[in-house]
Amino acid sequence: MTDTLTKLAYQTVQQGKSAFGLAHKTLSAQMLSFFSPAPEDRQTDSLPVDVLALIRQRLNILLETDWHDAEQGVYPAELLFDNPWDDFFRFYPLLVMDMPAIWERAKQKRHQDFDKAINTEAYPSYYLQNFHHQTNGYLSDLSANLYDLQVEILFNGSADAMRRRVLAPLKQGLAAFSTVLPSQLRVLDVACGTGRTLRFVRGILPQASLYGTDLSPAYLRKANHHLSQLPGELPQLAQANAEELPYQDGYFHGITCVFLFHELPPAARQAVIDQCFRVLKPGGTLVICDSIQESDSPEFAVTMRNFPKMFHEPYYRHYVTDDLVKRLETSGFTVEPTVTHFMSKYWVAHKPV
Repeated sequence: MTDTLTKLAYQTVQQGKSAFGLAHKTLSAQMLSFFSPAPEDRQTDSLPVDVLALIRQRLNILLETDWHDAEQGVYPAELLFDNPWDDFFRFYPLLVMDMPAIWERAKQKRHQDFDKAINTEAYPSYYLQNFHHQTNGYLSDLSANLYDLQVEILFNGSADAMRRRVLAPLKQGLAAFSTVLPSQLRVLDVACGTGRTLRFVRGILPQASLYGTDLSPAYLRKANHHLSQLPGELPQLAQANAEELPYQDGYFHGITCVFLFHELPPAARQAVIDQCFRVLKPGGTLVICDSIQESDSPEFAVTMRNFPKMFHEPYYRHYVTDDLVKRLETSGFTVEPTVTHFMSKYWVAHKPV
């Protein structure tokens, strides 16, 4: 009975998040078309009815998988309810207030627009973008405060469920180090952002040493705030370019990387994979979560065409045709068959012993 009630509560929360995300996007789209119509090169294609139905079906399958993994003990059921509600009530009004500036920036194609107070000198040029048309890109505290809320709305409340899909393969991969004490396991989250993935990893590895890197000091501050609320050892966070990870060879038993590769140009994707291979121990596992691609989800071609039009994603069009399996194998990884969950795709790669 307890499991039944827990599942019902989870489904209710997710349905509420999904309905809210859909309502927000519908209303904002109507306001945008009225106050700031998109230019011809940014007009999107309508989603056919069968694609909309398939999106809903895939979302339901994702949520069922999320519940099943918790029910089977892959991770604690408490993670299903780990929602930043404080941030929602505090920052949703700011998100709404920021929308006119986003619309104007998108209309004028000001894709590298940063306040003078933002220091942009220490970052690679490909990073200095207003991804998603966000104010000051990833380099402001406002952006860090709004990011998780924006992504949850974008994916109809399923962003965390997609993040949690890295936990099972990570846990399975770490089984290769069964002789290592739990407290001596080291796991790195590359491009950790606000620390959502690290929160979930801590849920399955309460004693392990966790690490996170990100280019944005603002997002690392946000991650530190979130992660410091958890019991146990505080994850070690470092500001670093994933193309030059500041760790010695063979240091980590496992690595995760969520929603990074579609925001990298091709050469940077390969460099990041090379670095992950370098800092993994032989026998270690890398788990990547990112957007679906044309090769595995041709039925969603219209959504992949629309995404870079709706959101400033300058590297996405190349990403959806890029062969990451080949890139992983070029670095030396052996790669399991890829899988998809809703709008996300997963690569599980192992460094040979």
